[in-house]
Amino acid sequence: MLTLLAIETSTSLASVALLRNGEIHTRESQGVHTHSQVILPMVQELLVEAGATLAQCDAIAFGAGPGSFTGVRTACGIAQGLGYGGNLPVVPVVTLEAMAEACRELNGANDVLTVMDAAMGEVYWARYRYLGQAMGGWQPVVEPRLSSPADVYAQGDGQTDVLANTLACGNGLATYATAFEGRIFVQTALANILPHARQIARLGAEAFSQGKAVRVHDAQPFYLRNKVAYTTAERAELAAQQLTKVCG
Repeated sequence: MLTLLAIETSTSLASVALLRNGEIHTRESQGVHTHSQVILPMVQELLVEAGATLAQCDAIAFGAGPGSFTGVRTACGIAQGLGYGGNLPVVPVVTLEAMAEACRELNGANDVLTVMDAAMGEVYWARYRYLGQAMGGWQPVVEPRLSSPADVYAQGDGQTDVLANTLACGNGLATYATAFEGRIFVQTALANILPHARQIARLGAEAFSQGKAVRVHDAQPFYLRNKVAYTTAERAELAAQQLTKVCG
């Protein structure tokens, strides 16, 4: 059976998972600002717990983004390092899709709107539909994108709100609760969902079985924001714009 190691550091929640003999073992650390210092010790703990070695793994999956600029680079870099060390392929997994998988595991939702806090007054978001493993698993209805909370689902397929049977999830809903107030999808939303290595492992295993693993040097983070830092003047202007939106 497939043995796969997964790494996720795109948010403040750092996590690792090991899929072995059909079971998933996990470790996580919340509020981490130095992911690179905690990931490898957690990986070692998991391997010892499962009685496995890196050489026995078939692949390394990682949360490729979107997410924290430093976080997704960290996950990619560690996956590449382990891949080189173990001569293993790597499997990039989109973090927003991993959030959709977490929602499906919780309540069986097949239509999911995922919303992640992107800081700077913006969110990363996408809408997914699960078609079943035989049909390729999750398929994007609205591709991952970056926008203000107000523009979530006002783009893409032209609808102004999600359908009644679509479940929304993600910490972006809580971070910008005022902006999302009154929207249909927040009534049943799961605002505590973050990307986690458990779902990265499951989706990574599916992608590996579909031949979607890549060579170590071909692994890349998935960025939606080209500019990752604003000047003081730009931050002040953004703050003024946000204040104008709130106060009218």
